[in-house]
Amino acid sequence: MMYRIALWNRTVSKEVSSNWQLYLLLVLPVAYILVFHYYPMYGLQIAFKKYNLVKGISGSPWLGFDHFERFFTAYDFSIVLKNTVQIGFYQLIAAFPAPIILALSLNYIRMRKIKKFVQMVTYAPYFISVVVIVGIIVQLLSPQGGIIHHFIKLFTGQSINMMAEPAYFKTVYVLSGIWQTVGWGSIIYIAALTAVDPSLHEAAVMDGASKLRRIRHIDIPGILPTTVILFILEIGKFMNVGFQKILLMQNSLNTRASEVIDTYVYKVGIISGLPDFSYATAIGLFKSVIGLILIFAANQIARKVNDTSLW
Repeated sequence: MMYRIALWNRTVSKEVSSNWQLYLLLVLPVAYILVFHYYPMYGLQIAFKKYNLVKGISGSPWLGFDHFERFFTAYDFSIVLKNTVQIGFYQLIAAFPAPIILALSLNYIRMRKIKKFVQMVTYAPYFISVVVIVGIIVQLLSPQGGIIHHFIKLFTGQSINMMAEPAYFKTVYVLSGIWQTVGWGSIIYIAALTAVDPSLHEAAVMDGASKLRRIRHIDIPGILPTTVILFILEIGKFMNVGFQKILLMQNSLNTRASEVIDTYVYKVGIISGLPDFSYATAIGLFKSVIGLILIFAANQIARKVNDTSLW
């Protein structure tokens, strides 16, 4: 046993000494992860305490699961949980396939100028500030001269203020998110499509296969491992539907449909008259645990169904 440990140590030392430049590059990323992702986990214990700024984290008294019970029995709990789940599910079924569809479509455009133009137009919104994006949405949907509002009124004969109607909030939020991120999200699928063997397409064309059949039987199976991995990661973010954009799109008329866990934490736990950091941390921990359970479940299902998983 000691011989094996010594042999392993020599192997590791030799590997590090021969490639020290590569390992040196890992110092800053690892330090970043440790300082900004792992060290803050020490503060999670205030979710089970009555946190006091003077006493600090270690000196604050324990309360157990009181903050969790307070959240679960709160009047707004069912509303914020329902909105969070609905928006998360809406994004999953509508936003996740959009980059795949765009990548498959761009893969069959042979005119390079048109292809580059489409890529530029679809990539550009990703680099626009969320504040600007929300401003554009408000202007387009404004009853006072908004272009989209004008077309809706032209075809339906009704003047609908979509930003003030709770029924339209989730659709506006998800569709605007697709517009902003679809181009950027398609990059990884375009890269995956380049790894598909061209001879498969040549053989399919010789056999008279249409583009739809080639997509179904060649392209989709070719990018399926990448798709499964990204889907598992997306499942892990199911409860993390966003904060800044939703908060900017909120108003007193659509709050019933737009209040999610992140905005609820911000309002109740942070900017209220008496900020309750322990309560806010407890809600955030609840959301993180749900995300962890979902990503483990999705990984296990993917491993059994498709033999592709994160671990």
